[in-house]
Amino acid sequence: MPGCATSKSRPIFARVYAGVSVDMDRRGGAEHRVRLLAGLSGRVVEVGAGNGQNFAHYPPEVEEVLAVEPEPHLRAMAERAAAAAPVQVRVVDGAAEAIPAPDGCFDAAVASLMLCTVSDQRLALAEIKRVLRPGGELRFYEHVISRRPALAALQRLMDATFWPLVAGGCHCARETGSQIVAAGFVVEREERFSFRALRLQPAVPHILGLARKAS
Repeated sequence: MPGCATSKSRPIFARVYAGVSVDMDRRGGAEHRVRLLAGLSGRVVEVGAGNGQNFAHYPPEVEEVLAVEPEPHLRAMAERAAAAAPVQVRVVDGAAEAIPAPDGCFDAAVASLMLCTVSDQRLALAEIKRVLRPGGELRFYEHVISRRPALAALQRLMDATFWPLVAGGCHCARETGSQIVAAGFVVEREERFSFRALRLQPAVPHILGLARKAS
């Protein structure tokens, strides 16, 4: 999934991901994105926007999206997607650990298949919390470690060996839901489901939901 370090170029991965994301959406990912973004309004920051696959699904009540993406090739694709988006989207270079925005200036934040890639989830979530207004929403859609011991062991093995190297820093064995709570967000709803994002990949658990910064 898209990485998070500012101006971190991963040209081979970026080109592979651009194709994979389209196939992922055909396999059900687009429906997940629609559910992720439904009901959003006001000013939104999307962290790790990748190639802009979410942009087409923002509801008209959204006034503006600041889309932060560090990888140059994906950012260029996101800029093209922004031009066709139904809402105003501004694409910028930036990192999840250092979002280029003042404190409390957004009504909502979107983290979509990117918290698996950040080097420090606690710092990234603290930054997201910083730029949200009191009572602001965090919409999240992430793959997480399985509750099935055999699959969880496979995920940990992949993380310890080859997967982050070939998948743009992605880690498939993270407890992202727990990290969102630990960061001080209040989870108001969360769906957990299995999804086979890639043809040759086993179905793995994903979480999709809404958490809120305390007001």
